[in-house]
Amino acid sequence: MNIDIVESFAQMVRDKGIDKDVLAGILEEIFGILVKKKYGEEANFDVVVNMDRGDIEIFLEREIVENVEDPNKQVSIEEVNRRGNDEELEVGDDYVEKIELSTLGRRLILLARQNLNQKIREIEKDIIYNEYSELLGEIVVGDIYQIRKNDILVNHNKNELMLPRNEQIPYERYKKGETIRAIVKEVKKGNTGPMIIVSRSDNMFLRRLFEIEIPEIYDGIIEIKSIAREPGERAKVAVESQDKRIDAVGACVGMKGVRIHAIVKELNNENIDVVNYSEDPAAFIQRSLAPAKLKKIDFDPIDKKAVVTADSDQVSMIVGRNGVNIRLAMKLTGYDIEILREEKPFEEYEEDIELIDLKEELGADIYEILINNRYDTALEVLQAGTEKLKEIEGLDEVKINEIIEIIKSQFEEE
Repeated sequence: MNIDIVESFAQMVRDKGIDKDVLAGILEEIFGILVKKKYGEEANFDVVVNMDRGDIEIFLEREIVENVEDPNKQVSIEEVNRRGNDEELEVGDDYVEKIELSTLGRRLILLARQNLNQKIREIEKDIIYNEYSELLGEIVVGDIYQIRKNDILVNHNKNELMLPRNEQIPYERYKKGETIRAIVKEVKKGNTGPMIIVSRSDNMFLRRLFEIEIPEIYDGIIEIKSIAREPGERAKVAVESQDKRIDAVGACVGMKGVRIHAIVKELNNENIDVVNYSEDPAAFIQRSLAPAKLKKIDFDPIDKKAVVTADSDQVSMIVGRNGVNIRLAMKLTGYDIEILREEKPFEEYEEDIELIDLKEELGADIYEILINNRYDTALEVLQAGTEKLKEIEGLDEVKINEIIEIIKSQFEEE
């Protein structure tokens, strides 16, 4: 019976990765509780578990007396003599007897099984918590098994991982059953077990992808100095080579862009700019805003503020669509960047624009007014300036400023 009990208990934890000694300790504790239930809290006993032999032995120690007052702690000399013993024992000696598990009763054995199940569940939770705590910041690969309104559940080695909406890449489509990669971002203890949060939008996920795809980064030859990212749209990564013979940006991009393309594909076609890091703030800011051309950079290293001066036709490139380029540059460099627009002299514009080509942008009424006042091209309007245009009936300063901005924007787009 002992062997059957140990084997049945061992089977419960065989695939759980629980150490034999830990299981033995649990069994000793549980059967100790059973002995106390049968023989009292003050019972003097010893539980010995041998996992290799599949054996549990319980030894109960009682004092030999003439007249028994507490059968849980005492045994009569007559009982001892009746049972027979190799040693000659007398009143006052301790008598040790082996207790058969069958004498504990089916109810107590069932209780032992329930207690063991509970202990195993607690240990299993701790094992999972510790396992994923060690994986924090590392990439795991799992299968999507449930898509819910605000999160996605991922199966990884039979454990449930959660990918919340705010950790997903915006507009990325997920399908049940498909394989997905993410980093372990957070591990929390909960009432029902550890909660493992994974992320695809975290900067660390991008860093780990670079390490996987670019051996020089994994080997430490190239170092990632900083990352700025707006998931699903655009990212900037500053890198520095520890070996002057190796071009950091070239190594990251790869032959014909094959390395960076693999990362872009994983991130749902997120555009990635790789720039060379510099300890010189001016150079670093310039590179982070490339390919826009800057005329001047003034920076305050204490307050981490910078003012960049650029021609008006470069401003839209500096800012980027919906301001994403300058936001990422600020995150990447750590500087709050302000743009100072410098108007480009009219004579530097390579080509003029016929006013009729701007009729739709200006509106038919404004176009007719300008044409009737002998302004045939965009440069003629700009060169006239605000004061000259004020002389035209039907144009006030507000409207003139609008006209000038419309015309300038057309030159900037060219």
